[in-house]
Amino acid sequence: MIAGKKELILRELEEGTGAAIGAAVDSSGLRAGLRIWFGDLDEKHGPVAELRPYGLKGHRINLSFGNFSGEVIAQIRQASLEDIQLARALVASIPADVEIEVQGQSLPDWIVANGAFRLTAIVRDQQHPHDDAAVIATCRNVIVPIMAAMAELIGYDVIVDTTDDEAPVVEGAILQSTIHRRERNPRNRLLCIRTHGERCLICGLEPRLTYGNAGSIIEVHHLEPLAMLSNPRPYDPRTDLIPLCPSCHRAVHTRRPPFSVEELRSLMEFCRD
Repeated sequence: MIAGKKELILRELEEGTGAAIGAAVDSSGLRAGLRIWFGDLDEKHGPVAELRPYGLKGHRINLSFGNFSGEVIAQIRQASLEDIQLARALVASIPADVEIEVQGQSLPDWIVANGAFRLTAIVRDQQHPHDDAAVIATCRNVIVPIMAAMAELIGYDVIVDTTDDEAPVVEGAILQSTIHRRERNPRNRLLCIRTHGERCLICGLEPRLTYGNAGSIIEVHHLEPLAMLSNPRPYDPRTDLIPLCPSCHRAVHTRRPPFSVEELRSLMEFCRD
């Protein structure tokens, strides 16, 4: 049952959204479900996704806001147009065979305006809905993009460490340096991979097929390098980002400005000839 998959679900959601996730079994109703929220908010002060069985061969996900979510909703209402568009794109990336409804709103232009917001997703026709594989599929295909969309609207950022606490101690002077790295939004990466898949768009390698569970090593390449921007600009992950294997990504960046996708493909073809 879903309630017994709590640890599995938490792992999938934390890996998928890049945010700490909290969850609790909800035994109300005929069949137990799981209530899911962001770890730094309790279930009364932010968005909560409820996962339950649906019929005999499906899952139902309801997302709503806790009774004391006024502060978070006010924060969401300040979200930029870029954040709103990315949140909508994440929800739109959910497979077409999943039924999605935003109460009282059209799906393409939904918005969180107040605490009455409700989003429902129904996954049907799962042969074994209680198996790990089915639960993982629902997490990755449905709950992750929904929670990632909420994270984008709330404004969760990436925390980038600027010091190396594991650097070895050596004789001589101690030098301290700070590396400034332009922030890379993990939801951009998520949507890029959901749009293009985890197959390198240059060489065609799909690491998961080669390395199994150790194959989550696909990298996301900015077609216009972030480091070369004088001013940050909005990115559309569907058109501005592409997945590359680590080798091709390293090769692309052996030149400044980086090789284009077409240039690196030509180099590879020349070497084969």
